[in-house]
Amino acid sequence: MSTKYMIGIANKLNLLDQRITQWLMQNAITLLRVSLGFIFLWFGILKLIPGLSAAEDLAERTINLLTFGLIPDDVSRVALALWECVIGLGFVVGRFTRATLFLLLLQMAGTITPLLFFPAETFTRYPYAPTLEGQYIIKNVVLVSAGLVIGATVRGGRIISP
Repeated sequence: MSTKYMIGIANKLNLLDQRITQWLMQNAITLLRVSLGFIFLWFGILKLIPGLSAAEDLAERTINLLTFGLIPDDVSRVALALWECVIGLGFVVGRFTRATLFLLLLQMAGTITPLLFFPAETFTRYPYAPTLEGQYIIKNVVLVSAGLVIGATVRGGRIISP
C-alpha cells in the first residue's frame, strides 16, 4: 500500500472520528440523563411490587433504622419506590432537573448507609471485599457522578471540543 493511500484512509478515519465526536457532544448528556432516568424508574417500579427488588429487604431494614422503626416496612418500600420513580421521571422528561438532582443526592445518601449499618451483609471482609449487596451499593458512585455531570449542564454547561 502506498503512502498516499494510507494518508487518504487516515484522513477519512479522522473525518469519521470528528463526526462521531460532534454527535457525542450534541447528544451525550441527553443520553446520560435519559438512561439514568430509566434506571431509577425501572428500579422504582420493581420496588412497588413486593418481592421483585433484590434491594427490598436491605432498603426496608435501613429505612427502619433511620426512622427508628416509626415507618412500617410496606410504607417505606412504597415511599422509596415512588421517590425513585419521581427521580426517574424527572430525568427522562428533563424538567425540574435541580429538584431531581436534589432528590437523587438525598436518596443516594440513604442508599450508602447499609455499608455502615450492616457491614456483615455488605462486606465479606470489611472494608475492602464487598458482597453482592455491597457491590450493588458501591456502584451508586457512578450514578451520583452521572448526576453531577448532568447537574453541570443545568445552567447551560455543555461539552465542547478543544
